[in-house]
Amino acid sequence: VITMITFTPKEQSLLCDLCSQEQLCIEKYNKYSTDACDGGLKNLFTAIAQVEQHHLDTLNQISAGTVPQMGGGGSKPAAPAQPAPYSETDRQKDKFLCQDALSMEKYVSGAYNTSIFEFTDENVRNALNLIQKEEQEHGEQLYHFMAVNNMYQQS
Repeated sequence: VITMITFTPKEQSLLCDLCSQEQLCIEKYNKYSTDACDGGLKNLFTAIAQVEQHHLDTLNQISAGTVPQMGGGGSKPAAPAQPAPYSETDRQKDKFLCQDALSMEKYVSGAYNTSIFEFTDENVRNALNLIQKEEQEHGEQLYHFMAVNNMYQQS
């Protein structure tokens, strides 16, 4: 038996914001996949874009009043373990893309963190929590790529 959920105006607004963020993530990752110089980074961006599309689909189902069955998380695309052979120009271009994507993931993860506390339905909170975990995994994958390719400066 599927029960329809009715959302408060605040919950509806949060869902709308999360959908907008996921749509932007999809568009950026697809563009970045085209723009990236390294083949492994292109594949990583493509794989993350597909997970972001799943997030948007899930949010649209929730917005329609049903919470889909959530699995234990998506498969993590592997970031390369070896540095890419880069010209300095290509390395700087990919570094910029990674920095922007990592910044985006930090922002989106924070948006989910806030939203999780605002929803009254436990199943919705659990679904948003799983999506947030996957967003954090995206950040980890980007960080790993950057670290392997000497693009991440810890100060």
